[in-house]
Amino acid sequence: MNREAENGRSKIKVLLVDDSQIALVLIKKMLSTAPDIEVVGTAKNGREALELIPNVDPTIVCTDLHMPVMDGLELTREIMDKCPKPILVISASVSEGNTNVFQLMDAGAVDVFPKPRGGLETEYILQSNDLINKLRIIAGVHVFRRARKDATAPVCTIPAEMRLPAKQAHLRMVAIGASTGGPQAFQYILSRFPVNFPIPVICVQHIGDGFMEGFVEWLNAVCAVKIEIAQEGAAPLPGVVYFPRGGAHLLIDAGGRFKYSLGAPCNGHRPSISATFTSVAEYCGNGVIGVLLTGMGNDGAEGLKEIADRGGLTIAQDEKTCVVFGMPKCAVELGAARNVLPLEGIAPMIMSRVSMNGVNIQ
Repeated sequence: MNREAENGRSKIKVLLVDDSQIALVLIKKMLSTAPDIEVVGTAKNGREALELIPNVDPTIVCTDLHMPVMDGLELTREIMDKCPKPILVISASVSEGNTNVFQLMDAGAVDVFPKPRGGLETEYILQSNDLINKLRIIAGVHVFRRARKDATAPVCTIPAEMRLPAKQAHLRMVAIGASTGGPQAFQYILSRFPVNFPIPVICVQHIGDGFMEGFVEWLNAVCAVKIEIAQEGAAPLPGVVYFPRGGAHLLIDAGGRFKYSLGAPCNGHRPSISATFTSVAEYCGNGVIGVLLTGMGNDGAEGLKEIADRGGLTIAQDEKTCVVFGMPKCAVELGAARNVLPLEGIAPMIMSRVSMNGVNIQ
């Protein structure tokens, strides 16, 4: 996404869209400390933004959700339909757990970020650094034209070839991890599981504070299986999908119950995908299906290797369908991913493997 220029790499050009002048000023101030980021324009609503885009050619569009004339959802749909660009949603609705934010991600937005509220200088600096780092990640994302959805759902087919473990025990759990681009990928996969899915599904999504509750609510609205935040001391149940609460690693103890750890971040993350994958592998042995989806960095690769080494079935999302191929690529290079599949092939493989395990699901 960043092109070479005479003075080195060209800047990441950002278009800010928000009807609050205070928010625009604050976000511009937050980004002013980054020499590689330039705010090339501001707009008060989606219509103004669409008029500006051909002239300023932004690398990234940052938009609020609620705006007059044209809101963030309609703007996202228009951009992804006509002139695809990475979109970051910056909205107070993120920290408020508003599920409407996830409609923007379903329409093609790459990620979300809570609208800055000012506060203590140390908090402001931390939030500025988080926003700058997120924009640097998103600047490298490849996006594609996304036409408006019709009522026809894509057909899921069972992969023609599965690299199965030689002697996998009775399946006990599915474990799935994702980062950037993960909410859309989780929605796609989990919405294809039936209500009588016979084993628990343990998931980790790298998220910001205040993001998980709305994410779970959004998934519950589109999935037949039940989506919950795991509770300390509870045993995972068949047909239920669990996500960790924010700020803690989600683990399985020796008795098969959930426990949380406030140990050091793993691969820069807490909750960490690798921490959960490793814990599930230690408890379930080879009775696990491990899946590593789109995301930046390398979290999850070592944990997926633990599952593979213990004889579990492992899957990584392929480069073509990833928003960011970082984590799956690391898993492939590590020899952890025995199967590399497009997003649309992952749920069918899981379903077919569960059916091979002697369970009839519809």
